[in-house]
Amino acid sequence: MRDRAPGGALVSHIEVTAATVQRGDIIQIGGQACRVRDLFQLPQGAKQLVFESGELLTIHTRTRLVAVRLLRRR
Repeated sequence: MRDRAPGGALVSHIEVTAATVQRGDIIQIGGQACRVRDLFQLPQGAKQLVFESGELLTIHTRTRLVAVRLLRRR
């Protein structure tokens, strides 16, 4: 699904996993939107996400989350 963000940017709602999550993805956790600032590879395919708020979230290979991703213009 593609929508327009308030600033006019195109955004897409996508499912992300430890293999596909990217810096800049916005993930809603507990009703709060959290933007991924950085991520680190962990053993067995897991990743630790660092949000702009400083909070951490570890996701494993089977974790599935819905994220909003800003689409870049080509």
